[in-house]
Amino acid sequence: MRKYLSYVTLMITLSVMAFGQTVTAGDYKIGVLAKRGPAKAIKKWGATAEYLTQRIEADSFTLVPLDFDEVFPAIASQEVDFFLVNSSMFVTAQVKHGAEAIATMINSRQGESLKSFGGVVFTYIDRDDINDLADIKGKNFMAVKESSFGGWQMAYKELLQHGIDPTSQFASLQFGGKHDNVVYAVQNGEVDAGTVRTDTLERMTASGDIDLSEFKILATKRHSGFPFVVSTPLYPEWPMAKLASTPADVSQRVVTALTELKAADPAAKAAKIVGWSAPLNYQDVEELQKLLKVGAYR
Repeated sequence: MRKYLSYVTLMITLSVMAFGQTVTAGDYKIGVLAKRGPAKAIKKWGATAEYLTQRIEADSFTLVPLDFDEVFPAIASQEVDFFLVNSSMFVTAQVKHGAEAIATMINSRQGESLKSFGGVVFTYIDRDDINDLADIKGKNFMAVKESSFGGWQMAYKELLQHGIDPTSQFASLQFGGKHDNVVYAVQNGEVDAGTVRTDTLERMTASGDIDLSEFKILATKRHSGFPFVVSTPLYPEWPMAKLASTPADVSQRVVTALTELKAADPAAKAAKIVGWSAPLNYQDVEELQKLLKVGAYR
């Protein structure tokens, strides 16, 4: 774990130095969940670390991409000072390690400013035998990871509320590791249905990887002002959080800088966000964990 972090930290350090910024010994590390791999996490969030370094003269910041399985070891061992992970993983860190949300991401998607997201359950369009959630009983199903909030836990709750227990009523329950892998598995007929977080299907369509019209959305819901296909209730977006050990004065400087970020700033454009708001209430996320007995309540 430490060897991996050292390698990635070096890579980010070299990247930041290329822009004329040298990471000092007093650097603060920001762990980020690399749900689509380290390279894409760096491309998306590296500019945020650079922005904070430029805005906060007393401090410098280094991005540390983390796989799903690396997040909690990094938090527990204090190898990061701040972290950006999905809402359910944050709640686990809050309950188990005393972490605190300091801001909530405001996503920019299809001209909308969004502070919430959901999960979408889908199958391929030619599956005439699958038209609603009840039809996926006895079928092969794929999610992202057990710890993926939008890519599994939201759908898990929705399935239970429709009388479907994934642990006993699926022919198989598989995990693809990444959201795109789940989409391709459904497209290629490797599984009968799957779930990913909202905006995944639209993002892959916009990049030319898939055609959204080739997929059938199950248990479709409508939420006012929400532009994506969705099968679940909406939950607050990812928070930027700090460890209990992170100095309060440093945290406050980060909060001030994040809330001053404008949509036109390079860091916001790279992350495809509008900016950051005061932290939202993550109580609904904690209640989901209690119901499913996952995360902090496993």
